[in-house]
Amino acid sequence: KNAATMARTPYARRQISGNNNKTMKSFLSLFAVLSLPAPTVSEFRRFDGPINAASNYIHFSEGYIVTPGYIDISNLVFASADEGAPNTYVPEDRDWNDDHSAVMEESRGDDRVANDDTYDRHLEEEIGDDTESAIVSGSTYVDIVLFHEPSECANTRLGCDWTSLGVGANDGLGNLRWCCSDDAKGLGLCKGGAKQEGRLIVDPDKFNGQHRFLGVPPSGTWSRAVKFGMFDLKEKDGSGKYVMVVANCNDDIGRNLTVTGEYVWKSAHGYLPGNLFGEMYFYFAVAICYLVLLLWYVIKFQIYRDAAIPIFQWFIATIFIGFFEAFFKCGDLWVWNVDGVRFWFSLYTGVLFGVCKRAISRVLVVMLCLGWGVTCDTLGGKFKTLVMLGLVYAGVSAARDVMTIISITENEILTHNEEEEILDVVSILTFVTAFIDVTFYLWIFDALNQTMQYLESMNQSRKLKRYLRLRLFLLLSVLFAVLWSVFGIVDSYNSQRMVNEEENGWVLTAVWEVNY
Repeated sequence: KNAATMARTPYARRQISGNNNKTMKSFLSLFAVLSLPAPTVSEFRRFDGPINAASNYIHFSEGYIVTPGYIDISNLVFASADEGAPNTYVPEDRDWNDDHSAVMEESRGDDRVANDDTYDRHLEEEIGDDTESAIVSGSTYVDIVLFHEPSECANTRLGCDWTSLGVGANDGLGNLRWCCSDDAKGLGLCKGGAKQEGRLIVDPDKFNGQHRFLGVPPSGTWSRAVKFGMFDLKEKDGSGKYVMVVANCNDDIGRNLTVTGEYVWKSAHGYLPGNLFGEMYFYFAVAICYLVLLLWYVIKFQIYRDAAIPIFQWFIATIFIGFFEAFFKCGDLWVWNVDGVRFWFSLYTGVLFGVCKRAISRVLVVMLCLGWGVTCDTLGGKFKTLVMLGLVYAGVSAARDVMTIISITENEILTHNEEEEILDVVSILTFVTAFIDVTFYLWIFDALNQTMQYLESMNQSRKLKRYLRLRLFLLLSVLFAVLWSVFGIVDSYNSQRMVNEEENGWVLTAVWEVNY
C-alpha cells in the first residue's frame, strides 16, 4: 500500500499491508493504541496498486508466522501500466545458469546449492495459457524476496537493519540504498557487478531467505503471475516476524506496473497471525470468568432479593455486557483463524459492547458513591448530568475505537494523508476521553468521601465498612491503570522491549480487561 510509508526519504520502504500502529506520531496516539484491542489486517491480504519503476523506495508486507506455514503470492497479477518503448539496451546476463530458459525448477532438498545466487529464483508464467515464457533482451526485473527477522532485533524499538540481513546496502556513513542504481554504484554498494544493475540489492553472503523474480519485456502489453509463488516455511525456519519485499528498481528503462490480487499468510494453527493466537484464548478465558461471575451474582441476587436495591440490576446488566464483549472478540479471532478473513460484525459488535461496558461502569460507580439506594432514593439534578456525561464518554470513546480500527484494517485503501488525518482525529478524541475519565474519577472520590462522612456521622458502621472496601478497590484500580500505562509507554520507548511485542504484544492491551 502507499499509505504507511516508513520514511527514509528519499530512500524509503513502503508498506503494502500489515500493522501500521508502529508509526503513531504522538503520545496520545500511542495511548489510544495501548488502550485498544490490536486489530491487524486479514491474513488473506489484498494488494491493489502501482509498482512504479523507482530505485528510491521498495514495497513490503510483514506478518508473524508460526512455522510450519506458508506465504502464497501465486494469485498476485503483475501487469504493465503502459505500452512501454523498444530500446537497444541489453543488460548483461545474470549468469544464474538458466541460459534465459523458461523455468528453473525449485530445489526441494534440505541442503541449498553451494552457489546461493542460483537458489530459489524462478521465472514467471503467462497469464491465460500454459506456455512457458523466456526473458527477452532488454527485459527489466521485479524482485520479490522473503526473509525472517531474528527476534533479537525484531523486538527492539528500532527494528532490524535489513542490510545486515542481506537486503539493501549501507556504506556505514548513513547512505542507504535498496536498489543498484547509478548513485548506489558510485557509492560502491553494488557488489554484484553489471548483472545487479537495476535490481534489488541482495547480498548472497548475508541473505538467508527466498527469492523470486519476474522479467518485464521493454514494450507491449504484459501481465504475469509468479509461477512458483508459494513460499514454504518449514519448522526449522523458525516462527516469528517475516517480511516480503517487492521492488521494481530500474528507473532508467523499467516500466511502471500495477499489481492486483490476494496473497495468503498462514501459520501452523491457521490463518490468525501467530502473535494473536494467545489473545484468542485469553478472551475465551475472560468470557468464562464473566459467565461464572454473572451466574454467581444472579444467584446471590435471588437469595437476597428482598434487600436488593435498584442499582444491583444494572450491575448484572454490566456483567452481561462484559461477557458479550469477550464472547464477540473471541469469536472474531476464531473465525479469522478458520476462514482467514475478519468477521466484521463480531469485531465491531465486540468494540461497541466494550464501549457500553466502560461507560455504564463509570456511571454506576458514581451513582453508588453518591449513595443512590444506600443514603438517598434519588440523585435529583445530578442524575441527568451523570447520564449526559456517560453518553458523551460513550460517543467519543466509540468514535475513537472505530476510527483507530479503520486506520489499521483499511490501510490498503487509505492514502497516507487520509490515514494521518484519521490518526490526528484519534489523538484529539483520546485527549477528550482522558479528560472525561479524569472528571469521572474526581467525581467518584469526592462523592465517596461525602457519603462516607454521612455514614460515619449516622453511626452506620456496616455500610461504612463496605464503602471503605469499595474505596480500597477503586484506589487499587487507579494504581493498576497508572502503573500499566507507564509500563506500556516505557516499554514502547525502550530500545529493547520488556514485553516481546513480536510474540506477546497483545498482552499490553488485553491486560486492561483484568482491571475490569
